[in-house]
Amino acid sequence: MRQRGLRFVPYDALAGAANVIVDGAPTDGTVLSLSHWPQAVAPPGLQADLSAQMAIAYLDRFDLHGAAELVSNNHFDQDGLMSVYALVNPDAVPARRDLLVDVAAAGDFATYTSRDAARISMTIAAFADVARSPVAFGDDDRPGGLYEELLGRLPELMDHPDRFRALWAEEDDTLSVCEALVRSGRVRIEEDPELDLAVLWIPPSAPRAGGHRFGGMWVDGLHPMAINNATDQFAVLCVRGGRYEFTYRYESWVQYQSRRPRPRVDLAPFAAELTEAEPGTARWIFEGAETLSPRLYLAGADDSHIEFATFRTGLEAQLRHAPPAWDPYT
Repeated sequence: MRQRGLRFVPYDALAGAANVIVDGAPTDGTVLSLSHWPQAVAPPGLQADLSAQMAIAYLDRFDLHGAAELVSNNHFDQDGLMSVYALVNPDAVPARRDLLVDVAAAGDFATYTSRDAARISMTIAAFADVARSPVAFGDDDRPGGLYEELLGRLPELMDHPDRFRALWAEEDDTLSVCEALVRSGRVRIEEDPELDLAVLWIPPSAPRAGGHRFGGMWVDGLHPMAINNATDQFAVLCVRGGRYEFTYRYESWVQYQSRRPRPRVDLAPFAAELTEAEPGTARWIFEGAETLSPRLYLAGADDSHIEFATFRTGLEAQLRHAPPAWDPYT
């Protein structure tokens, strides 16, 4: 029996009409929210790591949205796109269920099982990147225009990612080189499950080109998929010569369900201590426990004058003893 899907409408155009929101914040008229976002309230039994998993699971029920015929999201990224696609095209989901989830994870968590999923995520990110996108949207048309454009292209993109090679080839090559370094042991990984921490020693010659995050964002350094596919720890410290960079992975921002990440702590006081120890005008910055994937990093100098052993001891003390500063589940 065919299942009637919902219709996508841009978030700003909902105008209070009854709606389902996926992977984002509810608005006027929202009757059902399927989101792993912090503090979002999902119907019992539908909680999952990814919003796309929640949307797909909801197709087996489809009994909580009443007369609502519209679905939307307040931002554009891979998890949101896969979630919207599932509710707009429910009959297409069974044949693509695993790929939809894999693409959502590639975008949100920088992890993947199928290389096609990684490449599809790269392509979606390229569309969302103003500098690289093959289509142009005015500021007032984003993200709704991206959803409308990509919902139409998704069947071809999922079935024939090779046709979009021009959008993913360069990043894919970087990922291959970075993964080879990890496999060879030239990138050494040490894990501390008690602190939910992975320490990566990266050779100075390793690629610095980085890779995409979410919809249109970019991070420098080792490709994030090469890192996150290699460790299950949700706090990552990358060491490249005298440069140290700590990152909380996105999994600890959302209501992750497979396991509870160790709560984030506020590293701003530690950043201030580090800055005091650095000569000149270089300063340490912590981007805030409440941000999506916050970093602790040195600005204004390539390398730190602080010995790594001193830095690591201080960081681990903060992770172990500082009070939690972020709780997405409350």
